[in-house]
Amino acid sequence: MTGGGGDGYHRSVAVATSRAFVAGKVTPLTKIIAIANQKGGVGKTTCSINLGGALAELGYRVLCVDMDPQANLTVGLGIALSEVRESMADVLSDDRVPLQQIVRPAEMAGLSVAPATLELASTEVELFTAIGREMVLRDALSGWVERQFDVLIIDCPPTLGLLTINSLVASSRVIIPVQTQYYAIKGLTALIKVINTIKLKLNHDLEILGLLATFYDGRTVLAREMLENLRELGDHRVFDTMIKNTVKLGEAPLTGRPITEYATNSSAARAFRDLAQEVIELG
Repeated sequence: MTGGGGDGYHRSVAVATSRAFVAGKVTPLTKIIAIANQKGGVGKTTCSINLGGALAELGYRVLCVDMDPQANLTVGLGIALSEVRESMADVLSDDRVPLQQIVRPAEMAGLSVAPATLELASTEVELFTAIGREMVLRDALSGWVERQFDVLIIDCPPTLGLLTINSLVASSRVIIPVQTQYYAIKGLTALIKVINTIKLKLNHDLEILGLLATFYDGRTVLAREMLENLRELGDHRVFDTMIKNTVKLGEAPLTGRPITEYATNSSAARAFRDLAQEVIELG
């Protein structure tokens, strides 16, 4: 498991920076990307961890921000919750702990984590009475983060509450993972309405980068039909990459590493590399 400490963090950033410099082919990508869907079990955390890993593999300095009180991203990137003394709950609380104080290196070079704990749930309740409650995360991410990282990936909770709203206000792009099932697609309308409202009133830069089909099984008629329905849903882009549910993808969080490191030659690893390339190309 990964512990805290500034030395390890700076080493991981230095390694990623040197990889990017040597490669000489890293496309500028200063983006904050929220992975959002109010429906649980659609693969938000899986997408956050593995897209982050695929981008770090390419030389980008990536920070994964865990905004879900369940803290699955934190654990899935090798952080022991018993060792977390300060988390996103403290960053968003009245005390406003600086973000750089909680960031930890993940097991993979170039990948860092802003961890969550269950305390984040009570912090969300506190936010309801805060002035500028929708802007707290955006303010916390400005400054130091922009200088240290190329990409921020925010793993949102499975609700449309203040934690998700804060994540969307702080982001420039949104990726919406959608399970290729009837009820999963049906629930998209509410999320898109919230995103459009936030874009209109709170964050004019916010754009839906794309809808990502997850748990896709092309052998079934239902999955193929749902994918087609997804493509016909409004004028939103659907990623060419589709994420299938595989054994290796399920095992990777137990190792604290993204699939690109745990099973580097697997079909799942290739899929997330493809997704990373799409994200880069779309800007």
